Amino acid sequence: PRKANGRHAVAWAAVLVLSGARRGGAYRVTTHAMTSLRHRRRLGGLTTGGLAAGTVEEAPAALAQLADEEDKDTRAAPQKMIPAVGSAALDWPRLGFEYRQTHSFVRYKFRDGAWDDGEELPGSTPEIPVHIGATALHYGQSLFEGLKAFHCKDGKVRLFRPHQNAKRMARGAERTLMQAPSEALFVDACKRVVRANLAYVPPYGSGGSLYVRPLLFGSGARIGLQPADAYDFIVLTTPVAAYYQGGLSPVKARVIDECDRAAPRGVGSVKLAGNYAPDLRPNLESKKLGYPIGLYLDAETRTFVEEFSTSNFFGIKENSYVTPQSSAILPSITNDALMTIAEHKLGLTVERRPVTFEEVADFDEVAACGTAVVITPVSDLVRDDAASLVFPKEDRQRRREEDESCAPSVGPVSKQLYEYMTEIQTGDRPDDFGWLVDVLDDDGP
Repeated sequence: PRKANGRHAVAWAAVLVLSGARRGGAYRVTTHAMTSLRHRRRLGGLTTGGLAAGTVEEAPAALAQLADEEDKDTRAAPQKMIPAVGSAALDWPRLGFEYRQTHSFVRYKFRDGAWDDGEELPGSTPEIPVHIGATALHYGQSLFEGLKAFHCKDGKVRLFRPHQNAKRMARGAERTLMQAPSEALFVDACKRVVRANLAYVPPYGSGGSLYVRPLLFGSGARIGLQPADAYDFIVLTTPVAAYYQGGLSPVKARVIDECDRAAPRGVGSVKLAGNYAPDLRPNLESKKLGYPIGLYLDAETRTFVEEFSTSNFFGIKENSYVTPQSSAILPSITNDALMTIAEHKLGLTVERRPVTFEEVADFDEVAACGTAVVITPVSDLVRDDAASLVFPKEDRQRRREEDESCAPSVGPVSKQLYEYMTEIQTGDRPDDFGWLVDVLDDDGP
């Protein structure tokens, strides 16, 4: 219907409206049906901004009038063609996880107490002007989110849980006195930028996805410590491959004792850009030592597990999914989804509670979870010069009894969770939780 002229679009809408909404010799035209015609306008006595009603006999003339108006619009402004998914023809399996230029990004401005309608800007010129006194530069008023869009088995492109990202950004904005976009604006902006960059969405079966990065920052100038009076909201995209080619790959992790990730009663629970800078040095040093990820304990006592550098922590202990609870931990949307799957699909007991580092030795499996990887299984967890904690428990026993150098394996529950979630994301499994949002649906999920 998006490529059809006005009459074809109206005919299509008429089927939806009259066949589905005929009641007692009358018809009702819903907002959804009118939105499907791409334009909301007044049609005689029918307002397409809400509900329109009339007799069935009046419907053909009303729809014909709308068709005439649609035809005029079509003649006046050529329809923008929607690019084919994956038509950028990149080497999809080898993209990695890094920034790549795409067709465009979107930018919205908050000025004089209101957000504007936003604009689409070319990806070929990604630089944007920023005031030298912007609070993002001086006082760290900057929040970001990360989510993905997937080309699904049925051919549609869908975002994974964008409403939750919008809510999390709003919580962060409240904590740092920033003006957050509304949930509707946030989700619409994500849809808008994905639609503009469909050519860069890795095709179904490639294992990749379109990574979406919303960014909110203070753009108003302040020299004294106070919140800005102007904010910019940007959403960019970049295509990324599956983090693990050929399946999950366990990694070694190191406890970072020489630095803290977040202070008690601080801002560790919001996705503030400044939270990540302190981890740059310990993260790089851990990688040089052969540990791709680092685990942080609580800053006050160094006895409780908090989270990995950029991911939440979870462990499997018998029939329970255990994840730490702390006001310094960023609530992971991926972790929340995994907890839901664990409880409602795998029959596990979910425990969100304080977890001591000593208890970790008793876990059957340990993993990190986040948007980029979904799940990163941990094979070895090292602290100082103490012996490594080995996971899963089957490997622990195997190393003791057989070969200390045996190849690490993925725990069975972590594997189940990873497969279940990624199959929902790509449409290979029913979305029973309503997590996916069609980017071509103007009326939301």
